[in-house]
Amino acid sequence: MDVQNFVNELVMMWVLIDPIGTVPVFLMVTASMREEHRKMIATRAVLVAGGILIAFLFGGHFLLRALGIPLPSFQIAGGIVLFLFALTMIFGPSKAEQEKEEATGTIEQARSIAVFPLAIPSIASPGAMLGVVLLNDTEKLELVGVAMDVVVIVLVLGATLIFMYSAKQILRVIGDSGANVLSRIMGLILAAVAVDSVLTAVAQFFKIAGVEPGGLM
Repeated sequence: MDVQNFVNELVMMWVLIDPIGTVPVFLMVTASMREEHRKMIATRAVLVAGGILIAFLFGGHFLLRALGIPLPSFQIAGGIVLFLFALTMIFGPSKAEQEKEEATGTIEQARSIAVFPLAIPSIASPGAMLGVVLLNDTEKLELVGVAMDVVVIVLVLGATLIFMYSAKQILRVIGDSGANVLSRIMGLILAAVAVDSVLTAVAQFFKIAGVEPGGLM
């Protein structure tokens, strides 16, 4: 197991899922509920989000093969999208502010707040769905690599569940301003991860094509 690769994947998924940024959203949509109901909703939201992300982890590669898209091309496109997503985290409204506004007008129409807005789009965001497809950087699913990717997802979702269980205490300590600052910092980290993904994919493309990058100079 490549420890550095594991750490990089863990950081990327932590930033994309943003467990701390989920706390204000969770508190808002469960404000009038009892503590046992909050825990039940948090558990269900994490399970639903986990099922969605693991489905993308396995199904994303089959979709790429069906479309005939090589993995480096998807990694480059995905890295660009993640970079743009990171810019919105840095310069746009924080995750909590944005999803609070989205939840305010639609929460009464939702069948279950555990599914919307918690599981989707707060935990299993479009960025997180894209991220899990990028976790496995090989053309085929390998047992060790997939097991490591699943561990990464489980660890981040486990942390998300713990944060939701302790939501009141966490928000009391960091406040809305603290959550906002953390969102900007995570956006900066994600931008760096996205650039690294693009550079790695470009190097893989040259390797597959049998062209040395220095030969183009």
